[in-house]
Amino acid sequence: MDLHLDTPFSLDTWDGVADPAPADPDAPPTARVVLAKTYTGDQLTGSATGHALTTNGPRGASYVAQERITGTLAGRTGSFVLEHGASMGEGAPTAQWARVVAGSGTGELTGLQGTGVVAHQLLTLDVVLPD
Repeated sequence: MDLHLDTPFSLDTWDGVADPAPADPDAPPTARVVLAKTYTGDQLTGSATGHALTTNGPRGASYVAQERITGTLAGRTGSFVLEHGASMGEGAPTAQWARVVAGSGTGELTGLQGTGVVAHQLLTLDVVLPD
């Protein structure tokens, strides 16, 4: 079954720990983050925990993250890992992406596939659920 999701979420936890300052004063700072979310869409409800790595400097910013989402998707229960990221900077177009990690689905979500984006507290995802 193919399905398009536009699922809002709340960011419940975003606890960042800055990495040590770089030796090069022009190098952008980096950080590690522990995160938690609650998804409240029509097709996806559940909670997520995960980690992100961030870079945020005067000429660009980027993040990559993985989160395990546990809940109900299109009436099926289970969990899956969503990997997502974004980057922007001087002279480069903004890039955003998200994908279900292959083989990460459990329970009734085993075999789940999908791609999309995470932006502005909304997960937009095109998924394929096995029959």
